[in-house]
Amino acid sequence: MRKRIAELGDFEFNHDEFDAENADGSQIAIACNTLPFASELRLVEVFNIEKLKKQDADVLVAYLAAPNQSTVLALSGEKLAKNSRLYKAVADVGKTAVIECAPLKRYELVKALRSMAVGHGFTLTEGAADALVMLVGEDTIRLDTELKKLALAHVGSDPVTEREVKALVARTNEVKPWEFVDAFSARDLKRCLALLPLVESTSAYALIAMCTNRLRELICAKSLASRGEAAQLASVLKAPPWRVKNHVTNSRKFSDDELRRAIVSARDCERAMKSGANPDNAFKDWLIEVLAK
Repeated sequence: MRKRIAELGDFEFNHDEFDAENADGSQIAIACNTLPFASELRLVEVFNIEKLKKQDADVLVAYLAAPNQSTVLALSGEKLAKNSRLYKAVADVGKTAVIECAPLKRYELVKALRSMAVGHGFTLTEGAADALVMLVGEDTIRLDTELKKLALAHVGSDPVTEREVKALVARTNEVKPWEFVDAFSARDLKRCLALLPLVESTSAYALIAMCTNRLRELICAKSLASRGEAAQLASVLKAPPWRVKNHVTNSRKFSDDELRRAIVSARDCERAMKSGANPDNAFKDWLIEVLAK
């Protein structure tokens, strides 16, 4: 934005910067209402907008009700509550006035990748997009680079498949342990076995502890659901609702007896791991025993 406005005239005369932590709202408004000099536009930047005092934010809200058309006001910050008057005033300026820069969530990223692939001239299956995230990680710049490589290597009009992605893309990302535990919770043995070699920095001892803890949570979810109290799960487990949102659904994939036996066999597995058995092999055997239907 600076570069584009600088091309219109003398940028030094048409640019103001403010730090919201110590800025005065009236001074920002004055800068915004100042006409550009020898240029079509002027740029007013306000950083750390979340630190702006309420009375100063109110001044900007009033300004945004009738903004100067020859000034670009750029407000940037780590966060700004969507229910604040300032956020609403900015959003009311237009559909593109608010630019969200937060990283995409995993489920959003798979959908976004498929759209990005179309921009490179090919289509991507959902499985291929998921495999790409698993191999490369969630950095959209690196993912876009791999999409460009896939576009050059892919022949024909058929969608790029998961197999093609795995053949052409080198793994540079380590899977997070919580992703493995989520697959365990969903009783997805195939995905667990695929992810297990990719959780490199997390030991088998740590993984079985995390899986056992999840089993306890599923038992709790199943018990509450049977009493019609599933809505209380987050408060009972003292966990944020988003972390346990799938627990009740996943608990139905196991019988009561299977969950109890899984807890008991986890104890036996850990005992074997600490008594001379190969920890990785023992954990994998336990994984298959618990998740196989």
